Amino acid sequence: MKTRFSVLTALLLAAVSGSALAGNELLNVSYDVMRDFYKDLNPAFIKDYKARTGQELTIQQSHGGSGKQARAVIDGLEADVITMNMPPDIDALYDKAKLIPENWASRLPNNSLPFTSLQVLIVRKGNPKQIKDWSDLVKPGIQVVMPNPKVTGNGRYSYLAAWGYALKQPGGNEQKAREFVGAMLKNVPVLDSGGRAATTTFMQRNIGDVLLTFENEAEMIAREFGRGQFEVVYPSLSVRAEPPVAVVDKVVDKKGTRKQAEEYLKFLWSPAGQEIAAQNYLRPQDPAVLKKYASQFPAVKLFTVDEVFGGWRKAQKTHFDDGGSFDQIYSKK
Repeated sequence: MKTRFSVLTALLLAAVSGSALAGNELLNVSYDVMRDFYKDLNPAFIKDYKARTGQELTIQQSHGGSGKQARAVIDGLEADVITMNMPPDIDALYDKAKLIPENWASRLPNNSLPFTSLQVLIVRKGNPKQIKDWSDLVKPGIQVVMPNPKVTGNGRYSYLAAWGYALKQPGGNEQKAREFVGAMLKNVPVLDSGGRAATTTFMQRNIGDVLLTFENEAEMIAREFGRGQFEVVYPSLSVRAEPPVAVVDKVVDKKGTRKQAEEYLKFLWSPAGQEIAAQNYLRPQDPAVLKKYASQFPAVKLFTVDEVFGGWRKAQKTHFDDGGSFDQIYSKK
């Protein structure tokens, strides 16, 4: 009887302990270039949340190529929130698994975009190949490093930025844009699995003359490798990168973490969250914070995926789905 009582007591204590911990841990599934941003943001949110509620929180992170990360959540990785670099990777959670509602983007300000970025060109110190714009990336002898557009949002933005640049040149059309991007891809020695992997190829393996990546990744490179090892080239025209965020409804309702997850994402729009974004070279939505950090965000002529490609769903189907333009062009490399 004593043994039975001890077992029941242990089970009850475990249940109480589990109940007490319910909702105290969040998993944020994100793309790899955002590691450093969330390293800064998470402690600030945890401190703020405890001050307001008295509750302790733990936030776990998962990072990788954006497409692979989205598929992991669809396949069962229990993300409380998903923070991607393009809407299709969050749309997929509705399309393929109904983990979120179709109108997920309307639930937070700015269409669920707490900040923006753009694609830039990272070159070697002194810019020895004199790379100044997208047009230089198709020249003979230039090696371009970029992530794979099939599995990463970073790669897709770079692909679409180059396509849009060619399309908007005098006399530009779809065929010329296709030829231009094809010529650029011929200069790509390796397509990496994510933005951070591409950075490693460029900075540590010393492969390539130019790295295509997000503006905020340049700051991460500076912190890790030193500011004198590379230069940032802002092209004459680029694509506006729009990294959205969303609560994963079916997961938070199952785990009892909806309130915490919603507060976590709302914190991204708070003055503190916007300040941390700007410090990590993400362009904040708050006009006051953007003005404060204006000197680190050069004015660049931008286009959006909606404006040039008819939206992400159309762009995905045309360019990146199996048999799309990327497959057709790259298979002929």
